[in-house]
Amino acid sequence: MSKAYLGIDIGSISTKGVVIDEHNKIKASEYLWTEGDPLKAVKRLLSTLKGQLDNTDEKIVAVGTTGSARKLIGAMTDAVVIKNEITAHAIGAMSLHPNVRTIIEIGGQDSKIILIENGIVIDYAMNTLCAAGTGSFLSSQAQRLHINIEDFGQIALQSSKPTPIAARCTVFAESDLVHKAQIGHKKEDIVAGLCKAVVTNYLNNVGKGKKIIDPVVFQGGVSKNVGVIKAFEESLGMPVIVDPNSHLIGALGVAILAKKTNIEKDFFFGITEIEFKTIGYECKKCSNTCEIICIYKENEIIDFWGNKCEKGAIRKCPSNASYPQRSLHE
Repeated sequence: MSKAYLGIDIGSISTKGVVIDEHNKIKASEYLWTEGDPLKAVKRLLSTLKGQLDNTDEKIVAVGTTGSARKLIGAMTDAVVIKNEITAHAIGAMSLHPNVRTIIEIGGQDSKIILIENGIVIDYAMNTLCAAGTGSFLSSQAQRLHINIEDFGQIALQSSKPTPIAARCTVFAESDLVHKAQIGHKKEDIVAGLCKAVVTNYLNNVGKGKKIIDPVVFQGGVSKNVGVIKAFEESLGMPVIVDPNSHLIGALGVAILAKKTNIEKDFFFGITEIEFKTIGYECKKCSNTCEIICIYKENEIIDFWGNKCEKGAIRKCPSNASYPQRSLHE
């Protein structure tokens, strides 16, 4: 059996997973919607990856997780490494493009810029307060225009005169879009204008004050939109590199980090049949009143987080939990 490593990037909009071999080659991959339930999404992800690996000799010996629900899924999969998105995206990008200097990442609900020098992250910024320059923004506008988001980029390329769209926030953009459509702007021009607005929003907010240096790598789900790629290249005046697996780079990066730990734990695909559940409660043992999140595997608590002091450390389930009390340290 050959050793393999699983990386999971679990976000609020999408869930990504890759299985790599010892040479960082992707042997299996999947991208699907989280649909508000990360535990269920990861079970669907694992079932798909297992199907892709069934006729191979790959054996997963370590798991890494990243993304907004990384700790939850890390507990579920017994991950050997749980890392933030900045680190995971940087490692993934540098594994494919060692000379990268600027990473542009736009996902479903947030966006990032990562600056790299001599293989080291020297600066970064994130935008998590407004979705105006993200994938969810483009998806909502595609629905409003009655077009498939998959066709968005190709439609944008048909425009020779993009319509100016005020995209500083989603509400203003939608209002401006309706107005421009009512006064007769062509659909392809509006779509191209939206792509350009996403880029302008990104550069004026996430990229503000940052020196963008070539080579530039664009990743995340929005990197699959050729209209946005074109808008970035025009605005930056330089080529933008988009890898065929640009939507999976975070998962790739954390899989590589899992491999680098040299910690091996045999992974069990059978966890897709196990019930996992989270229960939250408010700790009132001090003035912090922390919201503690407990994760259960069947009837047993396997992890918890959210406490700001030792008073909130869970050694057994809270009395208002639906499961019987069990000690964490038995």
